[in-house]
Amino acid sequence: MRALAASSAPGGPRYKWVVLANTTAAVFMAALDGSIILIALPPIFLGIDLDPLAPGNVSYLLWMIMGYRLVQAVLVVPLGRLGDMFGRVRIYNAGFVVFTVASILLSFDPLRGGSAAMWLIGWRVLQAIGGSMLAANSAAILTDVFPADQRGLALGINQVAAIAGQFIGLVAGGVLAVWDWRAVFWVNVPVGVFGTIWAYLKLREPARREQPERAPFDWWGNITFAVGLGAILIAVTEGLQPYRGHTMGWTKPTVLAMLIGGTALLVAFVAIERRFTAPMFELALFRLRAFTAGNIAGLAVSIARGGLQFVLIIWLQGIWLPLHGYDFEDTPLWAGIYLLPLTAGILVAGPLSGFLSDRFGARGLSTSGALVTVGGYVGLMLLPVDFTYWTFALLIAAIGVGSGMFAAPNSASIMSSVPAAVRGVGSGMRTTFQNAGSALSIGVFFSLMIAGLAGSLPGAFSSGLSAEGVPADVAQQVGALPPVASLFAAVLGLNPVEHLLAGTGSLDLLAPEHQATITGREFFPHLISAPFQDGLVVVFGVSAALGLIAAVASVLRGAHQPQPQPGAVATAGAEAGGPVPARETQVGQ
Repeated sequence: MRALAASSAPGGPRYKWVVLANTTAAVFMAALDGSIILIALPPIFLGIDLDPLAPGNVSYLLWMIMGYRLVQAVLVVPLGRLGDMFGRVRIYNAGFVVFTVASILLSFDPLRGGSAAMWLIGWRVLQAIGGSMLAANSAAILTDVFPADQRGLALGINQVAAIAGQFIGLVAGGVLAVWDWRAVFWVNVPVGVFGTIWAYLKLREPARREQPERAPFDWWGNITFAVGLGAILIAVTEGLQPYRGHTMGWTKPTVLAMLIGGTALLVAFVAIERRFTAPMFELALFRLRAFTAGNIAGLAVSIARGGLQFVLIIWLQGIWLPLHGYDFEDTPLWAGIYLLPLTAGILVAGPLSGFLSDRFGARGLSTSGALVTVGGYVGLMLLPVDFTYWTFALLIAAIGVGSGMFAAPNSASIMSSVPAAVRGVGSGMRTTFQNAGSALSIGVFFSLMIAGLAGSLPGAFSSGLSAEGVPADVAQQVGALPPVASLFAAVLGLNPVEHLLAGTGSLDLLAPEHQATITGREFFPHLISAPFQDGLVVVFGVSAALGLIAAVASVLRGAHQPQPQPGAVATAGAEAGGPVPARETQVGQ
């Protein structure tokens, strides 16, 4: 018994595996919660008596989707810096507490309507803060305790858990919401309570040879970064909403002001960081080729992958599943199920590529992974809208395999290039690029899709409805509605045509056979197929281009320098507490 306790104590041979298990559970839970709500949105809004597509309510829908990602993108670097200053394990453990408390409060929403939606959005922000505390410090804690020749495997498992959590959340949200919409938040409570107790009992700060002087906190850097990046991401969210007859709100004065102001604040942030003695963003890290190239590649892949999730959901829920006999209200759950090959590809390739990167380096694996995703995007671009499922499954599985091949080696390369004293902020910077890419991708790909639909969908809607006997003025009115309404209706598992006509009273005037046609499963998919195909070509073309950028950046990270095998475990404690040896700080150069 004493031997077992000693092996799992800090510095013992089993301790690093305890850390890996705890941090992997944490990042999986945080990532899962970023997407679990997406499929569960219909029962959530039904449960709080709110129509999210009613005039003025679209913002609730957007903030339920985007708020969590936005907060994580903004806060991971400051929280990583706090981990470097006050202890990574301390901030990480506090994140478990915050996340669990927020989950409890989310599940006890006592309100109705818009007030209930604001309750959920507000506590989701707190939940995202807890998730950011976990995500910002988990990779740094792992890098502290794992020797250099095992970091690829450890960080690979951790990173793959985060990516897989985003897609498993789609299925989990659909299954739990069928039982009760509050169960979407309940599921985090036992995991959070257990994880919190486990972390406080088992995890310890690494012993440092010398206690560094506590540097002053970079208040101005944190403020300009948080407000600047936050303003840009809020502008992206608001830009998706219609504005004064336009399909989107990119010309709205407040959106333009936030984009310009946010950019100006980020420029000021860089200037501040160059002069501050202990900056929040360690700009000197960008002198490390492996760090810079890895983050550029990670940002490109994150933008491509983040938008992919939403485009595939709209494709399945709005077109393919209804054409194959599924009722609209059943499509959210089935969309998550049909996307499982993507998750399976990530789960299979991620840990294996992390293991291989410890022996052969990150460049070849991550570059190959990025190129595999490019092939998958090109395949999806050539696929007909009403595809054969097994072809689709193979393509998304290939994208999953490529994502897993890329993610683990890329993360290990980035974190191994960062000196031990600033691993918290290095981990936060890496996560910021990923989260910001994911948040930006939703705005980018939704905008591309809406712009593609805006030209042809109104005419298709008007002519299709008129052909079924809908009065010409009503058909033109519905056709002139922004495409975002149809897309969001599809995401929510609603029949877009039936929903858009519900308030006009025109359905009651139609003959029964015309009513059945308009409200049937095939009318909307046939209307939108041709315009949607044009949008898919643009979206997946952009994704393929981003994958190529990631592959080029990955090649430029430099050649692998093998880590010594003998004695690596024995030196892991020294690496955790002291400065990284010169060989290790130069990885990839």
